[in-house]
Amino acid sequence: MTTSSQPRVSGLEIRSIDYVPLDERHGKLWHLGPLWFMSNAQIATLAVGLISITEGGNLIWSLIAIAAGTILGTFFMAFHSAQGPQLGLPQMIQSRPQFGYVGALLVWLFAYVQYAGFNIFNTILAGEALHTTLHGGVKLWVVVVTLIGFVIALVGYDVIHRAERVLTYTFLVVFGIFTVGILLTLHYPPGSFDLDGFQWTPFLAQFGVVAGYQISWAIYVSDYSRYLPPDVTVRKTFYWTYFGSALGGIWLMCLGALLAAWAGKDFETVRSINAAGDKVFSGFGAIVLLFSALGLISVTALNMYGGSLTLISAIDSFKRVRPTVAVRLVTIGLTAVLSVVGALASTAHFLENFNNFLLVVLYLFIPWTAVNLMDYYVVRRGHYAVAEIFNPHGIYGRWGWHGIISYLVGFAVMVPFFSVGTLYVGPAAHALGGADIALFIGLPVSAVLYWLLTRSIDVDAEARLAEAEITALESAAHEHREP
Repeated sequence: MTTSSQPRVSGLEIRSIDYVPLDERHGKLWHLGPLWFMSNAQIATLAVGLISITEGGNLIWSLIAIAAGTILGTFFMAFHSAQGPQLGLPQMIQSRPQFGYVGALLVWLFAYVQYAGFNIFNTILAGEALHTTLHGGVKLWVVVVTLIGFVIALVGYDVIHRAERVLTYTFLVVFGIFTVGILLTLHYPPGSFDLDGFQWTPFLAQFGVVAGYQISWAIYVSDYSRYLPPDVTVRKTFYWTYFGSALGGIWLMCLGALLAAWAGKDFETVRSINAAGDKVFSGFGAIVLLFSALGLISVTALNMYGGSLTLISAIDSFKRVRPTVAVRLVTIGLTAVLSVVGALASTAHFLENFNNFLLVVLYLFIPWTAVNLMDYYVVRRGHYAVAEIFNPHGIYGRWGWHGIISYLVGFAVMVPFFSVGTLYVGPAAHALGGADIALFIGLPVSAVLYWLLTRSIDVDAEARLAEAEITALESAAHEHREP
C-alpha cells in the first residue's frame, strides 16, 4: 500500500493514541530538526546548566560536562523518535508490548508527573518573564500562558510543528545576538577556564542531570514523528531528531553555565537574562525575555499535548477510548488545569529544587528507555502487531512481567548510586564523594535483563500476525475517523 504525503484537512486534530493510517501520513522529515531544536532552546533549559557551577565546579569543565551529557542522553531519545513513522503510534502507548496492556500504567504515571512538573516550572518562568517586561503580575501571566498553550495543543500536531519552525528562525537571530553579546561583555571569575580545576563530583552531577534532561524527552518524540510516512529511514529520523535536540540543548545549557558563572550567588534566571541582555544594548534584555516567553508557551503546549496522550492511554487501559476531538478537549483541558493549579500554588522552594526534580525524572526513565529500546531494536526488531496493542486480551498480555521485572530491578540497583542534592545520597554515591553514576548502572542492567527474559518470545510469529492484520488495521483506522 502506498503512502500519501498530502496534508490533512485543516482544523483540530482528531487522532490521539490510535494508529495513523497510511493515507494520513504527511510532513517532511527535516521538520523534526527545528521542532526538537526549539523544544530545547528555551530558557527553562538554562536551569539544567547550573549544577556544576553551584556545586563549586569551574566554567570550562561545566561546559565540557554539558556537551558530554547531551551527546549521550540525546542518543537514546533520538532512537525513540524513529519508532513513530514505523508504527504510526505516539510514544507511550508503545510501552504495552513490554509492560502489558495494564502494566504500562506504571510508566504512564511517571510520564504524566513529568509533563505536569515541567509545565509548572515553564509557566512560572514565562509568567516571570512577561511580568518583568509587560507587568501585570506573575499569576495573571501564568494563566494566560496556560490558555495559549491549551489552544495550540488542542489544534494539535501540525500547528505545533509550524510554530516551532517559525520560533527557530527567530531564535537564531535573537539568541545569536544575545550569545555573542554576553561572550563579549561579561566577565568571569579567575580560574573559570582553567583545565587544572577539574573536580569529579560537580562534573558528574552536571553530566548526569544533562543526560537525564535529554533522556526525559524520550517520552515525547514519537508523538511528533508518527504522522510521517513509514518509508523515511530510521537513520535519517535519528539524525534530524538528534542534532536538533542536541544543538538546542547544548546552546541553552551552556548559556546557563555562562550566566551562572558571571552572576555567582546572585543568579536568578529572568533577572540575570534581563541584566545580561541590557549589557549588550539598553532594552535588549526585555526583547530576549519576550521572545523567551514565546518559547516557553510552545513547550507548555508540547507538555499538554503529551500529557493528554498519556492520560488517554491510561483511561484506555480500563475502557476503550475512541479518538474524538471531545476526548482530546477534555484530557488537554484537565492537564492544563492541573498544571496551572500547581503553578499558582507553587513556592520558591519548588523552583529551588527543580534540579532535584530533573534527577528524579532521570532515575524513573533510565530503566524504561533501556527496556523500550532493547525491545524495539534488538528483541522484536521493529516488528509489532499494532492492532494487538489495543487488544486487552491480545498477545502482549495485560501484565508484561518481562518489562516490569527488568524495570524494577534496574531501578533498584540504581538506588545506592542516587545523589539527589540534600534529599538523598546513596551509600555508593557517598563512597564516591557524592558523584552520581546511576545512569551507567541502570541502563545496562535493565537492557540486558530484558534481553535475557525475552529469549523465549516467538518474534517471527508476531511478525506474521502483524502482516496479517495490516489491512484490517487500516480499515479500522478509517472507520474510527470522525466525519
